[in-house]
Amino acid sequence: MIIYKDIITGDELFTEVYKITEVCDGMLYEVQGKLTSRSEDVDGALIGANASAEGGDEGSEASTVSGVDIVLNSKLQETSAYNKKAYQSYIKGYMKAVKAKLEEQGSKRVQAFMAGAPAAVKMILGNLDKYQCLLVCPVDHVTCSSSPVLQVRTVSP
Repeated sequence: MIIYKDIITGDELFTEVYKITEVCDGMLYEVQGKLTSRSEDVDGALIGANASAEGGDEGSEASTVSGVDIVLNSKLQETSAYNKKAYQSYIKGYMKAVKAKLEEQGSKRVQAFMAGAPAAVKMILGNLDKYQCLLVCPVDHVTCSSSPVLQVRTVSP
């Protein structure tokens, strides 16, 4: 299975199980997910619970989580931290870090990245009000890292 990761942190973003399209001359990925609802039942036995002899099984409450499957599967967290100015500041630093990482790896993609990234950023900034900004917050990190954006659209089958 191919796992797409953030080049800076190595955090997992999505896998090949989704329909993936390159946009902005390969600078961005458009990943098609589906709205879904999931029941998250908790099995008390898995956390050391023991049914009471007096009252029987008190059980635990089930909860339902709804959202886009990519967001749920990748454990992305929504943030409202970005207006255009704040996102521009974030993406400027992120692009600088990507360029440095590509140079460190001796990649031949540095020039193509620097030529194509401004158009990708312009496209995102021009549509920022249509996106939900997300944070990659893996369990083993203290802070969140990259900030993918999500646009929910209705697609005819």
